[in-house]
This record gives sequence, C-alpha cells and structure tokens, in this order.
Amino acid sequence: MSATTEAAPVAVSRRTGPLELGLRQGRLELRQFLRSRESVVFTMLFPVVLILIFASIFKGEIGGGVKFTQYFVTGMIATGLLTVGFQSLAIQIPIERDRGVLKRLRGTPMPKWVYFAGKTVMVAVIGVAETVLLLAVAVLLFDLRLPDTATKWFTFGWVSALGITACTLCGIAFSSLARSGRSAPSTVTPVALILQFISGVFFVFTDLPTWMQQVAAIFPLKWMCQGLRSVFLPASFGAQEPAGSYELGRVALVLGVWCVIGLVLCLRTFRWTSRRDG
Repeated sequence: MSATTEAAPVAVSRRTGPLELGLRQGRLELRQFLRSRESVVFTMLFPVVLILIFASIFKGEIGGGVKFTQYFVTGMIATGLLTVGFQSLAIQIPIERDRGVLKRLRGTPMPKWVYFAGKTVMVAVIGVAETVLLLAVAVLLFDLRLPDTATKWFTFGWVSALGITACTLCGIAFSSLARSGRSAPSTVTPVALILQFISGVFFVFTDLPTWMQQVAAIFPLKWMCQGLRSVFLPASFGAQEPAGSYELGRVALVLGVWCVIGLVLCLRTFRWTSRRDG
C-alpha cells in the first residue's frame, strides 16, 4: 500500500490548539513523503542531478565575470521551490482525492484548514532542505559564492518565501484540473517543464526570444529566478537583465499578486471529491 493511501486525520481534542494541529498534520505529511522513494528522488535529488550535469558541461562565462554555473544554480533553486510547491502538490492531491482520502478527511471532525496547514508545513520543510542541499553542492563542487551581506540574505529569504507561497497556492488550485490521480503527472509535468525552459532556468534569460520572455514574465518562476540572481550574482550583472536592473520591487509585486491569485483560485476551485463522485 502506498504512503498516499495511509493519510489519516490528526486526532482532534479540545485541548489541542491550532498550531499543534497544524504541526501534527505536517509531521504526518512529511512521513508520507519520505516513505515514497519516487517523491524523494524526483523532488530532492533530481535538481541536484541537473546541477551536476549542466555545470559539468557548461563551464564558461556568460559575461560580466559570471560563470554559467553561478547563473544556473539560481535557476535550479527556484525550480526546486516550484517542484516542491507546485508540481508535487498538483500531483499528490489528485491522487489522494481519487483514492477517497480527501472525502474521508472531510467527514471527520478535523477542521478543513488542518489539511492545508499540513501540506504547507511539508512544503516549507522540504523546500528549506532542498535549498540547503543545492547550495551545499554548488558551493563545494562549483565554487558558488554565498551572499556576503545581511541585505542579500534578507532578499534571499523574502524571494524564496513569496515564491514558494505562490507555488504552493497555485499547486493546490491546479490540482483540481486533473481528471484523475493517474492523469495528474501528465497534466502537471509539461506545464512545469515549459515554465522552466522559458523562465531562464536552463538558458540565459536574455538569450531567449522576446516573445518567450514576455510570456514568462506573466508567471512567478521568471521573477523568482530574477530575484535570486540579485542575491548570488554581482550587482553589475543586473544591467544585463531585460529592464537593465534586477527590479526587486517588481519581483515582490508580481510574486505577491500571484499569492493572491493562487489563494482566490484555491477558494473557488478546490474539490474534496473526484468528478465521478460528483
């Protein structure tokens, strides 16, 4: 039996506060995630494998004294947050819905928000662990320079927090599009891959066609990558961005707007039962 089918509501008692309820559900979600080898490998290790492959192939500079490995790592950190926040939830939730897990949870005394709190805790913990792993690999093997000022660390924090929040909310909302748990990976994975290719993850963003840059600018991943570049790349490299700077104000605005859009979509579209259940 897979870990997904073992989902169970957190025991609710009159003495259990909201924070404890959310943390208990989060621990349950984490245990289920770690029991799934496929999820662990794809979510945690796949970005590391991509860094090892691309950084070993492309060793030159892209201009301004910036190595391709430095540029690529910023995109992979953003991709890691997209994977754990958007892709994993948009696949995992339809599977749980298809197997009746959500229907059973809805019929228990557990408040509905606890389920989403558990997912949020899981995404946050895995997102932090994956980011630390990616940074460790990049620093040890490819000489990535970590931020050297408190301002850059602060920027790293708010860009990552807004980015993973937007991806998580969009992943929950997108989970309602899959017709079944079986079709979820084929529905979600192409979307995630397309976003990565057009958002400056695998290629230098300004080398992409103009129309592709304009399409990417609609979605949060492009802005996550751009915000992270301001942290790990020299300030002078900002002149090579499409607008001639890192535009951190616009990065915050776009990611904040996507958090609101994702929340609205979650509230309006989330389903506890599969389509065949009505």
